[in-house]
Amino acid sequence: MPGILWLVLCLWLVLPASEAGRQMPKLSNKKLCADSECSHPILIARALQDYYPGDCRFIPIRQGQLIYVYAMLKDRGNLFWAGSVQDSYYGQQEARIGHFPSSVVEETHPLMPASTEVKTTNWDFYCN
Repeated sequence: MPGILWLVLCLWLVLPASEAGRQMPKLSNKKLCADSECSHPILIARALQDYYPGDCRFIPIRQGQLIYVYAMLKDRGNLFWAGSVQDSYYGQQEARIGHFPSSVVEETHPLMPASTEVKTTNWDFYCN
């Protein structure tokens, strides 16, 4: 019996605590997009400062990076946008869409109007 307890304790200490694979609280119930699938970027923005996310719903951003913005959250989440970071060299970073505060970027190139209101789903805030 003590051997099993020792094994469980060792595994608990070794395995990292992770938010991956879990549902996180929704930031908003609605978002504005260019189309009903939010598949077209609304604009390109440039990061004004570094941003280090608090959890897996958000993406890290470094000052100067370009971000393709696909959605702007509404209502209580209107301070957050969803997008994908574009590094200086395309292959340097895996493309991942996540949220970030709109206050850490400046709009540089408008692409399409964010005129389509879309309901958010649990998948919008799922950590993978």
